[in-house]
Amino acid sequence: MNERVTLLIAVVTLVVGLVVVFLAWNAKRKRSARLRARFGPEYERLLAETGSQLKAEEILREREERSRRIIVRPLPVGDREHFAQAWRTVQARFVDDPGQAVIEADRLLEQLMAQRGYPTGDFEQQASDVSVDHPRVVQDYRAAHVIAEQQRQGHASTEDLREALIHYRALYEELLSPSLTIANEVKK
Repeated sequence: MNERVTLLIAVVTLVVGLVVVFLAWNAKRKRSARLRARFGPEYERLLAETGSQLKAEEILREREERSRRIIVRPLPVGDREHFAQAWRTVQARFVDDPGQAVIEADRLLEQLMAQRGYPTGDFEQQASDVSVDHPRVVQDYRAAHVIAEQQRQGHASTEDLREALIHYRALYEELLSPSLTIANEVKK
């Protein structure tokens, strides 16, 4: 082969290599943007926790994969009314016994999640599962749960308990919604 052909092959190979690198970089950038948009504060929390964008995004993709196997159900009208009344009772109890109200809110939210189809038991797994469909309020759920645990140990102030109840309410209202979440509709 002459030098021109060799040079042409080298230039074409280099250009093709650069195009492949650019396409891979662009695909990764789009995946990152999609995950950041979908998970919002949860994306940022994991990024800070892991210190690695790759690790945080891997965790979020694993959550999405697990979420595909979870069938979140809408609540029948009777169950929705039962949970709405139970929540009103918890809020009313706060006036006389804020600590017990927060403990009950924690339990009631777990029951509601189970009724909707989320696996329950391990708190971190619950929060991870819920984060896929409710990423904007999962931080509230985590904060409220920490306060509920502090209350169980007798270390939560009345102001902490008030904040916990507000945090629980954010997720509670989303879970009590009569329709399936948007994320679940997309999963189908």
